[in-house]
Amino acid sequence: MQVSIETTSGLERRLTVGVPAERVDQEVDNRLQQAKKNVRLPGFRPGKVPMRVMRQRFGAGVRQEVLGEVMSQSFQDAVMQENLRPAGQPTIEPRNLEAGKDLEYVATFEVFPEVALKDVSGFTVEKPAASVSDEDVDNIIDVFRRQQGSWEVVERAAQEGDKVNIDFTGTRDGEPFEGGSAEGTELELGSGRMIPGFEDGIVGMSAGEEKTLALTFPEDYQEESLQGAAVEFAVRMNSVSELELAPLDEKLFAAYGVEGDDEAAFRAEVAANMERELRNAIQARVKQQVMDALLEAHADLEVPQALVSQEVDGMRRQMFQQFGGASAENLDLKSLLPDEMFAERAERRVKLGLLLAELISSRELKADPEKVRSEIEELASTYQEPEEVINWYYGNQEQLQAVESKVLEDQAVESLLEQASVSEAPCSYQEAISLGQQANNA
Repeated sequence: MQVSIETTSGLERRLTVGVPAERVDQEVDNRLQQAKKNVRLPGFRPGKVPMRVMRQRFGAGVRQEVLGEVMSQSFQDAVMQENLRPAGQPTIEPRNLEAGKDLEYVATFEVFPEVALKDVSGFTVEKPAASVSDEDVDNIIDVFRRQQGSWEVVERAAQEGDKVNIDFTGTRDGEPFEGGSAEGTELELGSGRMIPGFEDGIVGMSAGEEKTLALTFPEDYQEESLQGAAVEFAVRMNSVSELELAPLDEKLFAAYGVEGDDEAAFRAEVAANMERELRNAIQARVKQQVMDALLEAHADLEVPQALVSQEVDGMRRQMFQQFGGASAENLDLKSLLPDEMFAERAERRVKLGLLLAELISSRELKADPEKVRSEIEELASTYQEPEEVINWYYGNQEQLQAVESKVLEDQAVESLLEQASVSEAPCSYQEAISLGQQANNA
């Protein structure tokens, strides 16, 4: 087998591979001989079909099959011979597939970069310093009570936060416009669902009252024909409802996984979950800053676009599923969710993956079994039967490896954090949670 290699640009390589004709022809003959034993053709006894006939009837198909397999295997042999690490699948361009002549093709692909870790010591990290207060717990419980509450009709003027039922007709220069009218629409005041001024304009209206609102559509409104348009809405208030918070009872507690009617036990469970979320948020924020420092020190590291494309595809599918997409078979996801939406984050993830892999390898880090156990126990603590969940993780090799990978990554972050200057930044519980969410979306 003859191999020549060329660097085309950056991480891209071009391999020209030549395979002796004998290798292909011999394999074709072997397969035809093997198939001959079972072939039945009119005029011939089973297993007695002449090779000349076999080649005429089946030679072309078998040769195509053999060519594909030989190119695949010879490519693997070639990259091993040249000590290359392909990133992604190659593009194969056949040069000569003619029977009786040496097979020749060109494979174009990217390789993994050589990662040389640089010194990142001395970078600064601000660690959020927050705690869960009784007021924070009260606020979350109020959110639960609102979620489980019910809307009750009231005989008073509408206020911010009420839900109203309205009819409205929109006109522009005295003429109705498309999509500007509706009957029996439910609207929560303060939701921002309508254009600016609409919801504010009907605050104070009572059931049966009518009012005309003179408004202007935003300049960036999604419907171009209405951008910046002056319009009027004739509104009729049908009813006003206010939210009645769900009582602190057994039904509410059960909706959030707490059995019984013990309010103190419910508060304790809510507080414990909040503490867990706070720890995770702080960890995510610190990790983000460590990763930012690592990326900044290796800003010139080139990454294979094949890996970035794979990451983009994964992120696209994940977003589709998060928004309730059941099947993407008949959808053009690239048009719905174009590459540009994910490219920057995907490149960041790929680069971090390469850097962390080299860091873990160079520092000979191994997942600490105790930390793996602790991580699994943390995950299991949100279930009613934690021990069953723990046993499930340890009995499921794929899931266990996923936890070990996370722990190993966390240990890599900890090893980098030892080189940082860490200071605490006091903040509220909600601020810390917000910082953690931003970090997870980076």
